[in-house]
Amino acid sequence: MADLLVATGLVVSYHQTRGFLSPAKPAATVLHGVDIRVGKGETVGIVGESGSGKTTLGRALLGLVAPSAGTVLFDGTHITGLDQRARQPFRRRMQMIFQDPMSSLNPRHTIGRILIEPILLHGLAIDHATALTLVYGVLDRVGLSRSTVDRYSFELSGGQRQRVGIARAVVLQPDFVLADEIVSGLDVSTQAQVLRLLKELTSEMHLALAFISHDLSVIRSICQRVVVMHDGRVVEEGPCEQVFAAPRADYTRMLIDAIPLPTVDPGWLNRGAAVEIAATA
Repeated sequence: MADLLVATGLVVSYHQTRGFLSPAKPAATVLHGVDIRVGKGETVGIVGESGSGKTTLGRALLGLVAPSAGTVLFDGTHITGLDQRARQPFRRRMQMIFQDPMSSLNPRHTIGRILIEPILLHGLAIDHATALTLVYGVLDRVGLSRSTVDRYSFELSGGQRQRVGIARAVVLQPDFVLADEIVSGLDVSTQAQVLRLLKELTSEMHLALAFISHDLSVIRSICQRVVVMHDGRVVEEGPCEQVFAAPRADYTRMLIDAIPLPTVDPGWLNRGAAVEIAATA
C-alpha cells in the first residue's frame, strides 16, 4: 500500500505563559520525535490516554499546529512550514471531523450554508444550485433528510450533528480525513451508526483515515492498523489484531488490561444499523 501521509521526527512544544513578575517558564514539549504514516485508503487508529499527545499529533499533521522540528510529507510533497497561500491546494484534500460538532458548527448559519460555502470556495461547483445538488447527495449518503439544509445546528441531535460534521468533511472529496474522538459523547447505539457510516464512506471513497480515540474497542472495530502513544511518543504500532493479541509494550498491555477487550463481534456495527432502521420505520 502506497503511503499518502508520512510524518517524521515531529516535535511540538508550547511556550507557557508567565505570570506577573514570575520568571519565564521553559517550553513544554508535547510531541517527542513522532514518526507516523498513513497509506492511501488505509484507516489508522491513534490511541492513548488523555495527555498522550494524540490530538496534538493530529493537528500537526493537518498544519493546525506548527512543529518545532520534523517534517510532514503529503502525497509526495513536503507541507511542513508552507505559508497559507502555498497550503491552500492541500486544504480540500485534508479534512477534519471534530470531537464536538456543536462547537465546530456556526450556530448562526444554516446547515446548507455550512456545507455549500466550502464547495464554492474550493471551486467544486460553478454556482449555488450545483453546490446544493452535491450537498443533497452527501446528506442522502450520511442518512440525513434533505430538509436539514434549512435547519441550524442547535436544532439537531448529537448524532445528527456528527453526521453533518462527516458530511462537511467528505463533501469536498478529500484524500485524507482526521477524526478526533468523534463518538466519545454519543450513546452506544449512535456510536455504532456513526462508525458504520464512516467505515462505509472510507471504503467507497478510498479515503485515508486517521482515527483518534481513547477507546480501544472502537479502534479495533474500524481500524486496520493502530499507533499507541504515551507521553508524546509512539510506543507501539502495527496491525490491530497483532497489537491487541500480542502487545509488545508494557504501556499497551496496561491499556488493554485497564479496558478489557471482548472478543471482536464483526456484526455489532450492523446491529447498530438495524436499530437505526427500526427507529425510523
